[in-house]
Amino acid sequence: QVQLVESGGGLVQAGGSLRLSCAASGRTFSTFAMGWFRQAPGKEREFVAAISWSGGPTYYADSLKGRFTISRDNAKNTVYLQMKTLKFEDTAVYYCAADENPWATMRDVEYDYWGQGTQVTVSS
Repeated sequence: QVQLVESGGGLVQAGGSLRLSCAASGRTFSTFAMGWFRQAPGKEREFVAAISWSGGPTYYADSLKGRFTISRDNAKNTVYLQMKTLKFEDTAVYYCAADENPWATMRDVEYDYWGQGTQVTVSS
């Protein structure tokens, strides 16, 4: 089993930045691909970013390229999502997910483990 705990969410003004963290425990984090997804009120969960076991390749939702950056520190069993120039429409619960396959994927059905999520609220 893998346990994932997200942190770093909160309230931020539009144009601001946040960095989300996801700490993993339980199994060999460094061999897993990791992803971030989000779900806004009344909407379906959507892909945000993903990173392979070694740090590359990475994938991003087209609409988020240039503003969001995913990274990982295998020594700390942690994956990060740096978000900048935040917009009101980025408001959502952000979820971290782990895939036992080492290569990143944008498909949420491929992920085996999920965190509880962290709320990000962007005020306009």
